[in-house]
Amino acid sequence: MQVESRPDKKSGRFFMRIGHGYDVHRFAEGDFITLGGVRIAHGFGLLAHSDGDVLLHALSDALLGAAALGDIGKHFPDTDPTFKGADSRVLLRHVVALIHAKGWKIGNVDNTIVAQAPKMAPHIESMRALIAADLQVELDQVNVKATTTEKLGFVGREEGIAVHSVALLLRA
Repeated sequence: MQVESRPDKKSGRFFMRIGHGYDVHRFAEGDFITLGGVRIAHGFGLLAHSDGDVLLHALSDALLGAAALGDIGKHFPDTDPTFKGADSRVLLRHVVALIHAKGWKIGNVDNTIVAQAPKMAPHIESMRALIAADLQVELDQVNVKATTTEKLGFVGREEGIAVHSVALLLRA
């Protein structure tokens, strides 16, 4: 697919935009975490107002940022009891509807999970499939990868998990 990278002559707007999202949650009492919509057994849960899916939160922020629609806190404030324990996949699908309504479609997304534990490799393909379904895109438009911090910082001390996400939007 060839994509025009100059602004549209009529509107002056570009045909593509990029957004970056970042989120972090600390570990708390529990026996599983949810990442990318996948429930993963673990000795801790993640402290959060919603279900704590740090991957989908970062991805939602990247998509909202690319469309200049603010951030996840603006749309789903943690002060609103409506979102207590909310399923982050439902929130992500709402974000997708917002960006579609603004005239954008998703080109691709790339996500980096930063975690010392648990190991992510066995769950990556399931995460990609769920995210692709929620974004209404093909599997090859979604990448999820994981890294550690070589035992440095709060992630290395296994105090929590962080995720960086990048999203490319194209004019629909």
